[in-house]
Amino acid sequence: MSELTFEERLGLLVDRELTARDNRRLTGRLRGARLRLPACFEDIDYRATRGLDRGLLAKLADCQWVQQGYNVLVTGPTGAGKTYLACALAQKACRDGYTSLYVRMSRLFEDLQAARGDGTYPKLIASLARKDVLVLDDWGLAPLTDENRRDLLEIVEDRYDGRSTVIASQLPLEHWHDKIGDSTLADAILDRIVHKAYKVKLKGGSMRKGKEPEQPSE
Repeated sequence: MSELTFEERLGLLVDRELTARDNRRLTGRLRGARLRLPACFEDIDYRATRGLDRGLLAKLADCQWVQQGYNVLVTGPTGAGKTYLACALAQKACRDGYTSLYVRMSRLFEDLQAARGDGTYPKLIASLARKDVLVLDDWGLAPLTDENRRDLLEIVEDRYDGRSTVIASQLPLEHWHDKIGDSTLADAILDRIVHKAYKVKLKGGSMRKGKEPEQPSE
């Protein structure tokens, strides 16, 4: 250290402080994202039976889709890795400086209903609108009420063409319209989601198979 000039020592201190600040900001973004899984883009399983398009995922890895306000729709059977991929996309966005939030659809509607009761509904809707990447998991598992549909329209309308939404669903895309229930609202919701979106369709058996803990020997 004594052999370095003052300017060199100062430069090292500045670099260290910048790195520490970047790490603190990243830690804060990841904590705020509340990701369900500690997923990482570099650990995605590309086995052939899953039907993953390496070219498409390489394109998504640069996060230009976030900058351009595109959505990502991930569909596939139970256990195919939809949640992992959705969380990996959100985690990569956090690493690239964007804010993310993961939420399951059932929990989202519960939070919105509670917010109506305590008067924080506008604040919650505004908070969802500000997230650069919003992950909606378990899309289409349960029937939607009219209130759910209107909440969903409010969310996607606020995010349309400016923020990115990642949707994970075991329901094929062609069945989403019927699942939403109301034809008019379904048209409005899907128009704001589907037409500016990358589509990832997973296939194959459950990734959870073979991960059961070994049974103790008798």
